[in-house]
Amino acid sequence: MQDEGVIKFELDYARSPSDPSLDFTELSAMRQRLWQLGLIGQSPDRYEGVGYGNVSRRIRPGELPFLVSGSQTGATEWLQATQYSRVIDFDLASNRVRATGPVPPSSEALTHGMLYELDRSIQVVLHVHSARIWDAADRLGLPLTRRNVAYGTPAMAHEVMRLFRDGGMRERGLFVMGGHRDGIIAFGDTVRTAGKILLDCHAHCGREE
Repeated sequence: MQDEGVIKFELDYARSPSDPSLDFTELSAMRQRLWQLGLIGQSPDRYEGVGYGNVSRRIRPGELPFLVSGSQTGATEWLQATQYSRVIDFDLASNRVRATGPVPPSSEALTHGMLYELDRSIQVVLHVHSARIWDAADRLGLPLTRRNVAYGTPAMAHEVMRLFRDGGMRERGLFVMGGHRDGIIAFGDTVRTAGKILLDCHAHCGREE
């Protein structure tokens, strides 16, 4: 767990003010709900006290620039505009992310970016940590990345591509990160859609416990 929360890509980051024209309310409200359920957060009892979970959305429908919660913001219940980063673009071949904003982007920004690149209809990505879903992945036949693939790497981005094309991930709107303990990603065309997919799966796994 020593590398939990560590940014593994080359980051080209320029600090800049938040954009006052952008509305973060709906995304932050969903994130707050996930935080209250312990699916996003920071605790000395989990992951060596490192913050976990992140959320993102496109700035404009179908276009690559997207907003993502900043690195190590897990301890905060309600994120303000100053705690989101803007990812301008990324390059998988060189393992590089270019971003601006008040804070650096989440260590999962590369994975978020790959999802947005794969499908223009995806507008929102939610990354949480749910032991319930993670432990039930094999039993429920959930799309699952290979367990030897670490988060935030080009290899993980390639796994996302594989599952999206051949593993039923597109239809489920959710996948499990086999090599990232408790890591789950859900996505959809709206905040509500992505949130419902994630919360329904979390609740279903809870009823099976």
